[in-house]
Amino acid sequence: MNLVKFVTAIGIAIISLMSCSNEKSLQRYLVDKQEDDQFLKVDIAASLLEGDNSDFSQEEKEILATVKKINVLAFPLKNDNTANYENEMSTVKEILKQDQYQMLMKMGSNNRGATLKYVGEEDAIDEIIVFASDDDKGFALFRVIGDDMRPDQMMKLMNSIERGDVDVSKLTGIGDIINSFETDDQ
Repeated sequence: MNLVKFVTAIGIAIISLMSCSNEKSLQRYLVDKQEDDQFLKVDIAASLLEGDNSDFSQEEKEILATVKKINVLAFPLKNDNTANYENEMSTVKEILKQDQYQMLMKMGSNNRGATLKYVGEEDAIDEIIVFASDDDKGFALFRVIGDDMRPDQMMKLMNSIERGDVDVSKLTGIGDIINSFETDDQ
């Protein structure tokens, strides 16, 4: 009887160890960097984007309802953090090589570019990830989390932003991140 319990316990332990993955997740990476002063961070609940003066159509409200949260993490490049920049870039690239992150689009040149990836099905996306980098400025990682998002719907939402329906005052932290890349006071 004790042998059966022992073998069962060993079997469960082995299965548990085998099911644990050594692959780092994007979620874990974002959480790990929350307290790192080298990074700029902003987390926004999508519900905060609908302002008092919003003039959303019913369709646009339904599209916005598919977006839950936006995470932004940026690493501005400065003279004293080049080695860390290379390390962090390498880590993010390795994470985004995982099979779960499927390519939507890639653009850029040798020293700057952007990659758009997604998690989920093409017509039911759970996450959209934008990874933009510039070897002179740094990199930024945008993660849009939602339920059953569709690329065509996201384009309609972008049109709402251009019309001014999305309350961009809630995005000031993102503006600060972008501005940090535009300043050359390295």
